Amino acid sequence: MNELSAVLTVATREVIRLLRDRGRLAFTVVISFVWIGLMGGAMQTNLGRDARFDFIAFMFTGVLGGTLFLNAAQGLVSLIQDRENDFSQAMFVAPVSCHSIVLGKVLGESLSVFLQGLSMIAIALVLRVPLTPGQTVLLLPASFLAGLLGGAFGLVIMSLFENQRAAQQIFPILSLPQFFLAGVLTPVKILPWYLSILSLASPMRYGVDLVRNVAYAGRSEYWRVVLFGPVVNLTVMAAMFVIFLAIGSWLFVRRETNR
Repeated sequence: MNELSAVLTVATREVIRLLRDRGRLAFTVVISFVWIGLMGGAMQTNLGRDARFDFIAFMFTGVLGGTLFLNAAQGLVSLIQDRENDFSQAMFVAPVSCHSIVLGKVLGESLSVFLQGLSMIAIALVLRVPLTPGQTVLLLPASFLAGLLGGAFGLVIMSLFENQRAAQQIFPILSLPQFFLAGVLTPVKILPWYLSILSLASPMRYGVDLVRNVAYAGRSEYWRVVLFGPVVNLTVMAAMFVIFLAIGSWLFVRRETNR
């Protein structure tokens, strides 16, 4: 019971930090409108007829899954912030498992970006992205899982760095290429063999594809848009989450105990 309480306490702290950062919430709304409304609308006008699917819906699902994954991963930089101000050392003194504290950080950041995802879904409804009530409801757990996987991925990455400066310099190199490899902005069903391998290794790909599993369910263009079925996506995401969480927590706890 103490372990669960520790996880929830740390997670709640991360959510409260987001709610206090109104600028971050406002930025999410603005950038979502730019990607979905402006860029999606432009691509739909120029490429939608030839592609034979709705580019606004395609852009929305890609931006939703990709942004939540990326924001959750990047949000784990708070681990380094806590280390630099010795807050993590204070937490590790508590009579609970260090791994529970790390899990709480991942869960909290995932919940934080999920709240941002709600605003993105609201914008999609305003822009009349074709979603049924059932699809809208199912987008909630799908987008949360995309963020959760991103948080676990970020845990591994941030556990490798000693300071924020190094993390902020290297993280874009490891994460931004996934925007293209995961098909966030453009289809990736047909790629050169070497890019196909990199795309299959991209964790973001499966979170984005899961969101599209939901948003395109029952539509004629389903298999022109999605890459795998939901069972495959969920299985791969679960396996990656466990591996990332195990490796990331081990690396971070080891680094902290050796300080």
